[in-house]
Amino acid sequence: MAQVRILLLAGAAEARHIALALWREPSLSVTVSLSRAGRRPQSFGWPVRIGGWGGEEAYRDWVISENFRAVIDATHPFATHMAVRSARVSEHLGIDHIRLVRPTWVPGDGDQWTFLNCENEAAQHIPQEATVFLGTGRRRLDDLEPLSGRRIVCRVREWPVGDFPFPNGDFLFDPGPYTVEGETRLFRRLGVDWLIARNTGGAASWPKIEAARELGLRVAMIRRPKQPEGPRVSSVAETLAWVRRRM
Repeated sequence: MAQVRILLLAGAAEARHIALALWREPSLSVTVSLSRAGRRPQSFGWPVRIGGWGGEEAYRDWVISENFRAVIDATHPFATHMAVRSARVSEHLGIDHIRLVRPTWVPGDGDQWTFLNCENEAAQHIPQEATVFLGTGRRRLDDLEPLSGRRIVCRVREWPVGDFPFPNGDFLFDPGPYTVEGETRLFRRLGVDWLIARNTGGAASWPKIEAARELGLRVAMIRRPKQPEGPRVSSVAETLAWVRRRM
């Protein structure tokens, strides 16, 4: 029996768990795709392709040439450009496609959240002289330039090239993993007043949210962008069930 070829678009933490679980299935052949290589590469148990394709047409041609019969989109919940392209190409080619979108966080008792649509709305809510902890990484730093007068601490998992892009901020190198206790100590040491976070959902990034609750900090929570239309699952178990129905 010919193996079923599956493309796993990785990026979310769940992608590795999916890949390792599918490794036990002899009827499958999986290729994992990563947008970029991390400094601490993880083993997925399958061949890994790193990098982009140079556009939708090139991506479509590659999917055809590799004879994929299904695509699992387990990219980051904010990586909507790739998600939209993957869904559109899969529909055009008539191949099965699923997107894993973990549930969003919701505020609970003691939370002080202000919801934002994007980072550049933060200056409308965060007062002057506040110390702001940026838990979203460095890729959207330019959108925070309006936060003049506030001190910004941007945590990074990998050392960036170059200095902080504006004078009122600093990088903090901390590759994790993170715990509630560690985040609480860190926020106290830095004198954090506000946390800026993206609503990624999931357990890995939750400790900073729990620490903010315990310390009574304000949180500027960035809503997820609109997700592409199409079938979705919300967990690794649901993803594996979807695959097995197609074996």
